[in-house]
Amino acid sequence: MNTSEALKESLSKKSNTINIVVAKGDGIGPEIMDATLDLLKAANVDFNPDFIEVGEKVYKSGNTAGITDASWESIHKHKIILKAPITTPQGKGYKSLNVTMRKSLGLFANVRPVKSLHPFVTTLHPKMDVVVVRENEEDLYAGIEHRQTDEVYQCLKLITRPGSEKIIRYAFEYAKKHHRKKVTCLVKDNIMKLTDGLFHQVFREISAEYPDIQSEVQIIDIGSARMANQPQQYDVVVTSNLYGDIVSDIVAEISGSVGLAGSSNIGTDYAMFEAIHGSAPDISGMGIANPSGLMQGAIQMLNYLGLTEKAALIQNAWLKTIEDGIHTADIYNEATSKTKANTKEFTAAVIERLGQVPSTFPQINATDVDQRRLKIEISKPKPQTKTLVGVDIFLDSRDRNANTLGDRLTEASKEILKLKMITNRGVKVYPDGMDSTFCTDHWRCRFVNNETVVEAGKTEHVPITPSDIIKLMSKLHADDFDVIKTENLYEFDGKIGFSLGQGE
Repeated sequence: MNTSEALKESLSKKSNTINIVVAKGDGIGPEIMDATLDLLKAANVDFNPDFIEVGEKVYKSGNTAGITDASWESIHKHKIILKAPITTPQGKGYKSLNVTMRKSLGLFANVRPVKSLHPFVTTLHPKMDVVVVRENEEDLYAGIEHRQTDEVYQCLKLITRPGSEKIIRYAFEYAKKHHRKKVTCLVKDNIMKLTDGLFHQVFREISAEYPDIQSEVQIIDIGSARMANQPQQYDVVVTSNLYGDIVSDIVAEISGSVGLAGSSNIGTDYAMFEAIHGSAPDISGMGIANPSGLMQGAIQMLNYLGLTEKAALIQNAWLKTIEDGIHTADIYNEATSKTKANTKEFTAAVIERLGQVPSTFPQINATDVDQRRLKIEISKPKPQTKTLVGVDIFLDSRDRNANTLGDRLTEASKEILKLKMITNRGVKVYPDGMDSTFCTDHWRCRFVNNETVVEAGKTEHVPITPSDIIKLMSKLHADDFDVIKTENLYEFDGKIGFSLGQGE
């Protein structure tokens, strides 16, 4: 039996029924979801869809979460979600449902494979084949924001050791499973030495366990630039949430179109599959959207479920369609395309080619995909000794004179704790600040023990107590200082757990 006959036989076979939650989403979502479901049916994938309503309509019905309890029940029952793009209404404090679902369901790994389709889809990078593995639960996407003064707004960046371990180990296990040769870590730990520094440190620890896989670390800014210019130099890329969101769109766009890329969100018990692009309301209802991204997401879902023959069947038909020059408007090019197809026409063309294989692109074989799901374990590090050595007290003060503020704080606190420094937007402005430094109304004031010792040019932090902080805050309140926030300063096994001020 030749390969084409084997694929046709796969087309005739029904698989065991799979129960999946289907969210049609907003904008172009219903159009590309209908196209994707039609393709799955044509490939004889035996699935039972449980349709749920999420997104814009649910938000506007008065549900600020964008999802109903009934929809959550369906998700918890079936655990597999195929989701089209959804819209988060602007304003009124609506939270992103995409982020809510990923975090609530523990979908820690966002996996976005991107491969060029040269010469049939226009790209400056014909040899790129990159997989971005993005941390999906923490970082700035924790969405913890506060307005603290008239002028200053804050967003907290949260990086955890367990979160870093999970995503980095997943990236190496993915590389191992898919016969990838290199994993690149993108961080900005030259600036964010604690948060991105932790991610970098965990990467170094875990990479040592995979000596057969090349590893490297790059700073996110130059790494993004190099990835946009020389994506063929990258294989598997692992990074934190925000950086991963950005670089995955970069590589998808330079491959030819963001509309071609699918995404899987993987957790321990749940998984969600989608396109990486948005709901594109500007072309909604026009019937011209490219369904490829969601189709690729569905192919990833089939591989995740172990239906690798069906996944290969659909992927080969899709590649053959691209190869035959049948393209939607977003990738249509007179030099390489033969037919400008709308959504339904493109879907029909893929269905027509089920059982066929590409001649220019490498053929996809079911045996190429390891059916084992990745099992990720995290370590349980020994607890460290935590010592309180100071406090940062943040003040709202419209007095732009750091010296005046510093002198007042020194006098107010002298019998309790010592004012070590004041920073404004992270830059030390007291003592010995510069007149050229622009200051807002948001001041970080660092207090330490009056008995802090300096030996051999090194400051030794002497512990303080929580009652010291309470006394200090009470005194500052009595002296009409506007305290808006505090951050305790700790050492862990003698190593500082806080950043120095710029210029400190």
